[in-house]
Amino acid sequence: MSETYYHSVWLDKQKCKGCTTCLKRCPTEAIRIRNNRASILHDRCIDCGECIKVCDSHAKTALTDPLDSIKRFKYAIALPAPTLYAQFQGVHKPEPIIASLFRLGFDDVFEVARAAEIVSHAIAQAIEKEDRERPIISSACPAIVRLIQVNFPSLLDNVMDFISPMEAAAKIAKEEFAKKHGVDIADVGAFFISPCAAKMTAVKVPIGLEKSYVDGVIAIKDVYTAMRAFMKEGFDPLEIDRASVVGIKWAVPGGEVKAVGIKSSLCVDGIENVMNVLEGIENARFRDLTYFEGLACVNGCLGGPLTVENSFVAKNRLRSVMNHTEQKTVEKREVFDSAYDTLRMTRELEPNNSLQMGGTMKERLARIERIDRMTESLPGFDCGSCGSPTCRALAEDIENGFATELNCVFRLNDRINALAAEMVSLGASTRFNTLQDTARLKEMQEELSKDDDEAV
Repeated sequence: MSETYYHSVWLDKQKCKGCTTCLKRCPTEAIRIRNNRASILHDRCIDCGECIKVCDSHAKTALTDPLDSIKRFKYAIALPAPTLYAQFQGVHKPEPIIASLFRLGFDDVFEVARAAEIVSHAIAQAIEKEDRERPIISSACPAIVRLIQVNFPSLLDNVMDFISPMEAAAKIAKEEFAKKHGVDIADVGAFFISPCAAKMTAVKVPIGLEKSYVDGVIAIKDVYTAMRAFMKEGFDPLEIDRASVVGIKWAVPGGEVKAVGIKSSLCVDGIENVMNVLEGIENARFRDLTYFEGLACVNGCLGGPLTVENSFVAKNRLRSVMNHTEQKTVEKREVFDSAYDTLRMTRELEPNNSLQMGGTMKERLARIERIDRMTESLPGFDCGSCGSPTCRALAEDIENGFATELNCVFRLNDRINALAAEMVSLGASTRFNTLQDTARLKEMQEELSKDDDEAV
C-alpha cells in the first residue's frame, strides 16, 4: 500500500478528554492515549468509524464533502445509498426521498440499490464459473477490506474482485447520463449520499482501482434536514430507472448473500464479530462455506456513523419501504450482461505493511524477541491505563521508542514502592548523616520526580 494514506476519521484534540473508550474499541489498535489526549496511528486506522460512535466527547469526526461540492461539475448525479430510505419517520416509499435529491440541486439520481442488483448478478456468475479461494469474501464494505489488509493479509486472495455497488453506480450513472444527454462524461460528477466514513476514504484511496468513479461523498446527516423540508412540497412522477427490493435489501445484514443466491453463505455484522469469523477462516474452520458477507457496523450500513436514525428503528422501517417497492429485478438492461467483465477491480489488493518491521531478518527477529520478553514482563491486564490498548501494544510502543516501561501504572507503582522502601531504609540507617547517603537520598527524590513525569 502507498505510504501516503488519506483518512476521513479525524480527531479534535481540544474536545478529547483522554478517556480510553475509543482505545478499547478500535479493532486495529490504531489509537493511543498520550499526555491525556488520544492520537490516531494513521498507518493502522481503517476508518471504520467505531471511535466516532463511542466517543461521548464528540472528539472524533468524519470528513466528507459539503453539498456545494456538486457545483464543481456542470452536471451532478446523486447516488443514494439504500440506507437513506430508512432515515425519515413516516416516509415508507423511496419516491419522495429520491425527488428531494433533485431539489437539492442534482440533475439526476441513480440508486446504489440498482447497482447492487447488477453487482449481485455478476458475483453469482463468477461463483458459478470460476475456481476461486473459498470462502469468497465480499468486497462491498471498505472497512472490512481495509481490516483484511491490516490484520488478515493472508485472506486477500479470498476477497471478491468486483468493485462495490457505490463504485458501480458511479460508473454506470455517468456513462448512461453522458450517452442519454449527449454530453462530455468529464462534465458529469457522481456524488454518493453516504452512511459511512469509510466510503469517503474508499473514494480518496480507492480499493482495487487506480481512481474512484465517485467524485464526492456527502454524509446523510448533512443533507437530512434539507431533504426533509423538500419532501413536504410533493413531487411529480419520477422518470428514472428504479431499483427493486433485491438491491435495497443490501442495506441490511444478509441482503447481499440473498441477492447473490448462495445457500452456503454466512453474514456477520459488527466489526468484532467479523474479526472472529476472519480468524476462523484463516484457521481453516469454515471449509464448507462458499461466501462470507462481513459488515463493520452493527445492523450493516443502517448502523453507519453518518446516519440519523437509530439502526434498529431504521431496520424495521426499511422493511416497510421494501413492502412498497417492486419485488423482482428486471434483467432486461444490457448492463447486467456486461457487468461480469466491466465491473472488475483493476488493481490487485495489497496488504498494509505498516505492522511489518524494517531491517534484516536477524534484526526483525531480535526485535520480536525483545517485544515478547517485554510483553511477558508486563502484568497482562490489558487495562489501557498506559495509553496503549494491550500489554503487547505497549511492548511494541516501547520497542519503537513511543513509550517507556513506566507508562504501565503497575510497573510505575513497583518502581515508586522500591524507591520509597530504599529511602526508608536509608533514613533508619546509622550512616544516614554521611555525605554519601545524603547524596543518594537526593538522587532518589529526583528519580521519583522523574518517574512521575514519565508516567504523565
